[in-house]
Amino acid sequence: MIKTLAVISALVAAGSAAAQTWPARSVQMVVPYAPGGIVDFIARTLGQRLSQQVGQPVVIDNRAGAGGMIGIEYTARSSPDGHTLVLMDPAVVINPVLQEKALYEMKDLATVAVIGSSPLVLTVNPKLPVTDVAQLVRFAKANPGKLNFATPGIGTTPHMAGELLKARAGIDMAHVPYKGSGPAMADLAAGQVQVGFSSITGALPFIKDGRLRALATSGSNRSAALPDLPTFIEAGYPGFEVDLWLGIFAPAATPATSVARINDEIRSALRDPAVMAAFAKVGVEPRSANPEESARFVRAEHDKWAQVVTGAHLRVK
Repeated sequence: MIKTLAVISALVAAGSAAAQTWPARSVQMVVPYAPGGIVDFIARTLGQRLSQQVGQPVVIDNRAGAGGMIGIEYTARSSPDGHTLVLMDPAVVINPVLQEKALYEMKDLATVAVIGSSPLVLTVNPKLPVTDVAQLVRFAKANPGKLNFATPGIGTTPHMAGELLKARAGIDMAHVPYKGSGPAMADLAAGQVQVGFSSITGALPFIKDGRLRALATSGSNRSAALPDLPTFIEAGYPGFEVDLWLGIFAPAATPATSVARINDEIRSALRDPAVMAAFAKVGVEPRSANPEESARFVRAEHDKWAQVVTGAHLRVK
């Protein structure tokens, strides 16, 4: 008994010491997507501020592929010492329920912090004769099977938003997955596809120069980045909210003390005026939550999207 207590005390002391010395070297922040887009932008913005705070480089490592699973799996299998983190959107909880052969499970990750929220934006090619959601739904019902909707990939939040709209509106659109929001928005602007869901970051340049027409955003309130655009709720779809939240995760065995220390530094960085301004520029609202609050939110999102996947029979082999 005495020996067992000694071992436990030693482990607690080791965890506390690790938290106090973090970071002992550079921190690797994995982005499971290609450079560009909202996740990459937020990672670089936050990483720069964290580096200034903790006195060690925060290196952004883009490990794209398999809808984000490659970068997440890499992080989950890394040393659980707080020096390898992954910044990810809701696809982190969608992949394990959508993919029959997912490369990780949520139990492989420790939730460090949920750091931001952002709505999606629904856009169409300007040649499509619709200017709002109601017209799009009427067009889709009058032309069944003729519309395609582009997203950054299978299992991404835009993909789930498209499936949710199909279910709520009773329309048929074929999903066309791309390798990132850039190629999806480019093909949408070129008329290769007609409809697209995207982060505001990915679509905003195309909207501003008229290459795409925006119809609605998916938040509970209008986005500061697109204040003249109605929400889906305003467009007649109560409860239609899709949050492109962003979270930071570590390997599951990372000591709770280290997770708490990293969370403290992240929350401090989110209060920096320059970080807040950069987030606002791309329509992201900073969120400040401790590890326990963040983990509860992530579990709720997992359950929410599991219902969507099950209801739409979207299991991917």
